[in-house]
Amino acid sequence: MKKTTSIKLLHFSTEHMDDLSSFTLPKEQAQFTALPINYKEVTEGQYRIVIHNEAVPVGFFLLHATERVKEYSDNPHAMLLTALSINQTQQGKGYAKQAMSLLKAFVKKEFPNCSEIVLAVNHKNIAADRLYRKVGFQDTGKRKTGRIGEQLIMSLML
Repeated sequence: MKKTTSIKLLHFSTEHMDDLSSFTLPKEQAQFTALPINYKEVTEGQYRIVIHNEAVPVGFFLLHATERVKEYSDNPHAMLLTALSINQTQQGKGYAKQAMSLLKAFVKKEFPNCSEIVLAVNHKNIAADRLYRKVGFQDTGKRKTGRIGEQLIMSLML
């Protein structure tokens, strides 16, 4: 697999909307995440992050600094990561791993008060679980029941 170094994490801007609106996911992935089109509007404390390759949006996720974070961590300086997706046409190129490898530095720079990133991954979503562990997330041992079953709560300390 060709290693690209052109992956960047950027805050959402309206110029990304057309590309993000065209995202598709395989059915087996769609059950675990949400498409970027579902986040045309966000509430205060939610941050849309676009994964760029060569200036083209290839992925997306949401960072939360809202009350919802308390469901996952007691750390008042934690943020919650949700809705990670890579457009189906761009999958298999290592973009998710590269993006998540950039996450720590990006969050430290953009959200300097944040000291932890937490997320929930469905126990059936083996690929996502593997990805998050590879980039340093650790299973906290906490569990949550999501809309399609048990979720592992994972944490990445910054």
